[in-house]
Amino acid sequence: METSSADLKPIRAWKDVPAFESEEAEGRFWAEHQLDARLMQSSIHRADVRESTTITLRFDPRMLSRIKRVARRRYLNYQSMIKQWLSERMEQELKD
Repeated sequence: METSSADLKPIRAWKDVPAFESEEAEGRFWAEHQLDARLMQSSIHRADVRESTTITLRFDPRMLSRIKRVARRRYLNYQSMIKQWLSERMEQELKD
C-alpha cells in the first residue's frame, strides 16, 4: 500500500531526524516522514543586501587565473572560495 504525502509524519526540527544505522533504516524512516515546508524554507539561505558589502580587489591576472583554476577543480565559484579562504585565515589570526 502506497503512502500519500498527507499520511507522512512531518519533521519540524532537524533534531527529529535520527542518525541512521543503515540506508535501509533511512529508507524506512523517510517512507513514513517528510520535512515540514517551514523547516525547508528556513534552511534556504537568502543573501540580504545588508549582509554584504561589495569591494574591489586588484589581482595579478596570472594569480586570478590560478585561483579560478583551483576553484573549478573544487567545483566552487572562485569568489566564494576566496571568501572562504579569508574567513579561515581570519579565524586563524584571531586565535593567535
